[in-house]
Amino acid sequence: MSDFTTSDGLRLHYEDEGTGLPLLCLPGLTRNARDFDFVAPHLGHARLIRMDYRGRGQSEWADPATYTVPQEARDALELLDHLGIEKAAVLGTSRGGIIAMMLAATAHDRLLGVALNDIGPVVEPAGLDAIMDYLGREPGFDDFDQMARARQQATAATFPDVPLARWRQEVTHTHVETPKGLRINYDPNLRRAVEAAAAKGTPDLWPLFEAIAPLPAAVIHGVNSDILSTATVDEMARRHPGLVVARVPNRAHIPFLDEKPALEALQAWIAKMQ
Repeated sequence: MSDFTTSDGLRLHYEDEGTGLPLLCLPGLTRNARDFDFVAPHLGHARLIRMDYRGRGQSEWADPATYTVPQEARDALELLDHLGIEKAAVLGTSRGGIIAMMLAATAHDRLLGVALNDIGPVVEPAGLDAIMDYLGREPGFDDFDQMARARQQATAATFPDVPLARWRQEVTHTHVETPKGLRINYDPNLRRAVEAAAAKGTPDLWPLFEAIAPLPAAVIHGVNSDILSTATVDEMARRHPGLVVARVPNRAHIPFLDEKPALEALQAWIAKMQ
């Protein structure tokens, strides 16, 4: 576990472990390096590099105006520079996948390949609405056990086979226990940044996705997702021949990545870069 300082003077946390193919893991919007705890044991053949974005996890908080995809993409490149890595594969979950597509469009020569976890060039409005329901707000639970039980009940239809122990571990990734109950472990002003971006309108992300070619690419799709649709995945496969596609049953947004179809897709994708 280490830190580095960005060009605008912010301290960001990262983790760097293993040897082999450099694999930069970019988490979801409110998430952090813990996003990849479930898949990490299955990626022992790669050098796993995880980062906490500005304002998340163990990284410093910043001006909310800098909580943007372009800035977070620059931070990711600066981390690679800090580590002396010329090229890396990128595994991006949700927001991390959008950042990965941004890197494909703006720093293509730094990438070996891109894998997207339940995200694509079209982000469904229902999924965005669900995110805004909780973004930047305290969860209102006394402890992890209470929140895990609520999460399991709320996701019974879309994540039907997930045991309570898995949800308990999951909620510890983005929350901390305090004498006053659970608190989010990211800057609540992230909500302001997302609202400001939404006010500018939804950009066309297809050119960013198309910029990945001809690099190896993969998409992991939770078939119950309210963020990524089957139609979008089909169009992604049409536009990127050779795209590795995993359709993960009994998962919504987002798969944990240690499901069998997800692991098979990641292994096939990594094999194309070795």
